[in-house]
Amino acid sequence: MSVILETRQISKAFGGLQAVHNLSFRVQQGEITGLIGPNGAGKTTVFNLVMGTLKPDQGRIHFKDRDITGRKTYQIVDLGIARAFQIAQCCPGKTIFENLELCACSNRLFSRSKYPSAPILQAAEQAGLTSELEKLPGMLPQAGLRRLEIARAVATSPDLLLLDEPFAGLTSGEIGALSRMIQELRDQGMTIVLVDHNVRSVMRLVDRVLVMSFGQLIADGSPGKIVADPMVQQAYLGTDHV
Repeated sequence: MSVILETRQISKAFGGLQAVHNLSFRVQQGEITGLIGPNGAGKTTVFNLVMGTLKPDQGRIHFKDRDITGRKTYQIVDLGIARAFQIAQCCPGKTIFENLELCACSNRLFSRSKYPSAPILQAAEQAGLTSELEKLPGMLPQAGLRRLEIARAVATSPDLLLLDEPFAGLTSGEIGALSRMIQELRDQGMTIVLVDHNVRSVMRLVDRVLVMSFGQLIADGSPGKIVADPMVQQAYLGTDHV
């Protein structure tokens, strides 16, 4: 299994706050990786650094053996990384199809395709939104909006998908359905990294877990290994958390 994403000793500070410090990790292609840790651990900053929203103060970020450090977000999306946010970033006045179309258009292959609607329809099908394409986003329930946000990212045809708090505010049944959707994306060849505070759901879903605390990586391993790690229990999980 090859490495699709690697950070090499990246750091980022905001004034006197060291959000990420000397952080190195690898993401294996074809896996679902969970990035967990307490509030303020630096998880969102890591996503921002990978997506080019922020530039690291030091260190390098590599995607598919290419240095992407400091590139613009649209360039990173073009290379094959997409991000889905906790709060849907959709255009409320456009239909679900039009929202997906806007995202698909950002992919360089879209204009060259003989079937430009293919990634849109595929993303809608994967998200269970095929019958909702003519609706406005505001007509969807919260779980539907979350699926739409993920579908918007998937419509760019990424190799690596970053999911920011996908389970937040969902019921256990909705989490189960969304977990199955994420597994199906992985089974179809997509690599996924997700951040979420619902540790139980993360542990059931992922192949591997990265744990951050105070901007640093404190553990890296299988869910079973992470749950049993005394340092992780002390820093984040506690003895009764999972």
